[in-house]
Amino acid sequence: MTSSLPTAAGGHRLRIGRYSEPGRAYLVTTVVRSRQRRFLDMGDALATVRCLRTMDAQGLSRTLCYVLMPDHLHWLMVLGEGVSLSEVMRRFKSYSGRRLGGPVWQRGFHDRALRREADLLPAARYVVANPLRAGLVRRLGDYPYWDAVWLEGGG
Repeated sequence: MTSSLPTAAGGHRLRIGRYSEPGRAYLVTTVVRSRQRRFLDMGDALATVRCLRTMDAQGLSRTLCYVLMPDHLHWLMVLGEGVSLSEVMRRFKSYSGRRLGGPVWQRGFHDRALRREADLLPAARYVVANPLRAGLVRRLGDYPYWDAVWLEGGG
């Protein structure tokens, strides 16, 4: 995984060679415009989490875990049938933008396809540990905007 997050200018380069495979797990990172710390606002954060749930309810994705950081989202999901990863992200960004009253996200996103089942749990641990690494909390349970299917008995 690349250490730098995508920028609007680099968004096109991130799409080169992107291939979407239904049923494949992807680790996706997308960033708020101008790295604004938009999700310090509880209402905006909860509305965005509901948008992730809507993507799942529509069969576009199956969320394995996510963490919504103040200025970006890490989302480990399985791609639904009949839709590309780019289309899921376009719909998510559009839907969340409408719910939050206007454009929220930078163009583009970073993705990594997980090729092996054994990669899922380490990727999920990486995702949910973000608030700890960022120094936002001392215990993961203190951070409100994350979830993982393994806690719900689904993993």
